[in-house]
Amino acid sequence: MKAFPTLADNGHITTQDGMDLRDWFAGMVIQSLAMNFESDPDWDAYEQADMAYAIADAMMEVRKDD
Repeated sequence: MKAFPTLADNGHITTQDGMDLRDWFAGMVIQSLAMNFESDPDWDAYEQADMAYAIADAMMEVRKDD
């Protein structure tokens, strides 16, 4: 699923262009995680990225229920 699908000329939404929704969710999450990075300098960027995608995956899963 795309986060920002584009409209085709006929007005229908196409998902050929745009960022994946999972990536967009992870990008939003990583901003929050990075804000807290100074409080735990042992937590490296790879761990933050893993956590961001884990949270994004949870968000995608919960979204299926709606």
